[in-house]
Amino acid sequence: MVFFIMVICECVCYQVGHLGEAYQEWVHQPIVSKEGPQYFESDFWESQTRTVWWVIPVIWLPVVFYSISKSIQMGHTVRKVALITLTEYSLHRFLFHRKMKSYWGSTTHYLLHGCHHKHPMDGLRLVFPPAIMAILCVPFWNLIKRISTPSIAPALFGGGVLGYACHV
Repeated sequence: MVFFIMVICECVCYQVGHLGEAYQEWVHQPIVSKEGPQYFESDFWESQTRTVWWVIPVIWLPVVFYSISKSIQMGHTVRKVALITLTEYSLHRFLFHRKMKSYWGSTTHYLLHGCHHKHPMDGLRLVFPPAIMAILCVPFWNLIKRISTPSIAPALFGGGVLGYACHV
């Protein structure tokens, strides 16, 4: 068994992947302090990791409502759209709560989701920043358009974004 020691005073995002199978246990042992560690050496990228929680619903709930209303306008019932949306939200929950073992899996999980488990009192890192989420929405939307019908795609997209916005 290989052990890896985290140095919290150094950039964390380059270290978490080296934890391997120990990542899962490590990420669920919270460090209770008002400020979390530094993620990146670059001040620009570091600034992109900090967001107050209320920005997420302000930006993304209108996107959710618009997406879902588009599916309803295309003929789906509210009940069907709600089912599609909840299915997508459930998938979101499943993906972010599975065990990571690889370097990139652990690193990605930590940056997207695990950081708020590890540092629950860091008020500026409880949510995933909207600028980076907007970039990730492009491939997410393109994937959904490829695997679903034009009338279901907005509901699936809205469900995915709702999963993100409600995890606040």
